[in-house]
Amino acid sequence: MRPDTSPAARALITMEAIQDQPGITAERLAERLGVSARAIRRYVGILRDAEIPVESTRGPAGGYRLGRGTRLPPLVFSSAEALGLVMAVLDGHHPAADPDDPVGAAVAKLLRAMPQHVADQADVVRRSTAAAPDRGAARPDPATTVDLVRARSENRCVAVLYRSENGREFTTEVEPWAVVVRHGRWYLLCRSVRSGTVRTYRVDRIHRVEPLDRTFRLPDDLDPVGSLEEHLAAGWEHPTEVLIEAPLAEVAWLPRTMGRLEAADEGRTRLVGTTSNPRGYAEDLARIPVPFTVVGGPDLRTAVAALAAHLAAATR
Repeated sequence: MRPDTSPAARALITMEAIQDQPGITAERLAERLGVSARAIRRYVGILRDAEIPVESTRGPAGGYRLGRGTRLPPLVFSSAEALGLVMAVLDGHHPAADPDDPVGAAVAKLLRAMPQHVADQADVVRRSTAAAPDRGAARPDPATTVDLVRARSENRCVAVLYRSENGREFTTEVEPWAVVVRHGRWYLLCRSVRSGTVRTYRVDRIHRVEPLDRTFRLPDDLDPVGSLEEHLAAGWEHPTEVLIEAPLAEVAWLPRTMGRLEAADEGRTRLVGTTSNPRGYAEDLARIPVPFTVVGGPDLRTAVAALAAHLAAATR
């Protein structure tokens, strides 16, 4: 800390350090800021005089932290933190410079609240970066997402109205285990109340969430991401089974949404799953660069034959 820094500025630097590391002790603060522990206590007193709630606890696990009060303590960002925040927003939500977009408006408000020298770089990136949209991303309705997350936090079952990829609508009662974001898409990992089986639903295809009186207990060993990956291709109305003429290691890149991969005989791989869209599944199969055979799923057979005829006609 520079020796010519004013006491008020030193107090704000102290507050930033406490905000970054809640529970930090006076001794560690003093070491981090290059001052004495007595000076730290003086800066904490300045913050408290300004009605910024700084709490302290004694003992081996004691230290300083910002408490809750009637006044919100100011948020302090470095230039790198502000720029990183804007870049993260642009990664997942490209119209961050659009003032009519809710996320763009929120980022603009946040930058306006920052000191000019901190916000300048981030604002230039926000306004001038041309981000190519992720065509696979699908952002759900925020209200729907909040309803699902609230039901999960309360361990409350819900009835959801779902529209599948092929346009079929149905209502089902589920235990909402987790909301998981995967490659730009939001999924609900849940268990069907009726069948007891694990299901995954795209949150952007959920059109209504109704809380129920029934509660549930979350599995003790639940791994939300791992369980989502395992069940992405389960529970849809059209079964699929494909024999691929390549060993498992060569086709491990296939998306988990297509089903479960398992080693078969003679260096081949079996792909087993379900789909709500046989035509789209057939198009995904066409991208596999090795021979394959549809051995299960009459609707998938029909879709693959139709796609093959369509492509063959294009060569005539």
